[in-house]
Amino acid sequence: MHDIKAIRDNPAAFDAGLARRGLAAQAAQLIAIDEDKRACQSRLQDAQNKRNALSKDVGAAMKAGDKDKAETIKAEVAALKDAITAGEDEERKLSQKLNDELSRIPNIPLDEVPDGTDEHGNVEVRRWGEPPRMNFEPRQHFDVGETLRLMDFEAAAKIAGARFVVTKGALARLERAISQYMLDHQTGTNGYTEHTVPFMVNDGAVFGTNQLPKFAEDLFRTTDGRWLIPTAEVSLTNLVRERILEESQLPMRLTACTPCFRAEAGAAGRDTRGMIRQHQFTKVELVSITTPEQSREELERMTACAESILQGLGLHYRVMRLCAGDMGFGARMTYDLEVWLPGQKAFREISSCSVCGDFQARRMDARYRPAEGKGTRFVHTLNGSGLAVGRTLVAVLENYQNADGSVTIPEALRGYMGGMTRIEVQ
Repeated sequence: MHDIKAIRDNPAAFDAGLARRGLAAQAAQLIAIDEDKRACQSRLQDAQNKRNALSKDVGAAMKAGDKDKAETIKAEVAALKDAITAGEDEERKLSQKLNDELSRIPNIPLDEVPDGTDEHGNVEVRRWGEPPRMNFEPRQHFDVGETLRLMDFEAAAKIAGARFVVTKGALARLERAISQYMLDHQTGTNGYTEHTVPFMVNDGAVFGTNQLPKFAEDLFRTTDGRWLIPTAEVSLTNLVRERILEESQLPMRLTACTPCFRAEAGAAGRDTRGMIRQHQFTKVELVSITTPEQSREELERMTACAESILQGLGLHYRVMRLCAGDMGFGARMTYDLEVWLPGQKAFREISSCSVCGDFQARRMDARYRPAEGKGTRFVHTLNGSGLAVGRTLVAVLENYQNADGSVTIPEALRGYMGGMTRIEVQ
């Protein structure tokens, strides 16, 4: 959510930021709504002041024995009461209209975000590792999994439809091992605090992390009006909703491993085979709550924490700084981690780490009390994948496959696999 005062103070900068996202100027219409609201508030305040003054005049007239004057004033007070009621209703409508308009506008990119309209404008920042050398033609993950007879898309389709999968045996254990390794590393090494959070949330929670109102079609809703979380970011970030923290509590670094549910409404025809784009998947999420002064540095730290998982698994990847036109709705700046998939002969996204500034905090009314000075300030929020478990399984299968169809288990995961070093063809 944007600060209308900041828009009033510098409308040109606001419109320039929107233009970088390919959007038309909106400052003038927002300011016009705000001016109507402020004018309404001024009229309302004048009417309330006049009513209060006239109410005193009623008492004075009655005390003086002038009943006719008192009745005339009472009639004026009654008329003002009706006007005030109408004014309060108008103010509520204008406030709601302004908030509705503001809630549909994406965040403004930081200056260092590159210009561009789509993924072609993204900039590579660095690479780590090298692609594995294979003396055979590498297969895609679904071929590897089905060759092992441990990945079943047909059974999942019978149960739930397209974009689901069933894994079993050693492959199901490997998926669990990956999530355990991620959680242990993010908590034990990187200092995040593990949480168990609700998988269903209310309207306020998804509004707070900017999925509503714009992205309702991408979510699944329950029969009682709750929403299945598309990521644990929703639950974790809302832990500070409507709270005032002390500066000494910041930064807060939170993590959770949860199932995630996405309708993939705009993904028709994309990644229809395999585990890359599913309605249900598991992800380890990272969330940070910081002061404004810490947030930019915290983005670098969070990205490094996500990278450390790929490094621990020996997976070749690159870091991309997203351009303004390719960033998510709530982000001010985003790094994508893209892992190398030999079967696809391509890099594919496995994590996004974003700083949102106070964009989500304003929607959640999440503040902190500075150690020095008076009043409160909005916190800054960050979120990132640390990592997507299913996509990491995909990367392990494709990078550690062998010519005979077996899969070597990365050394970092063997302790979670009871010492197993290889998954053999059944």
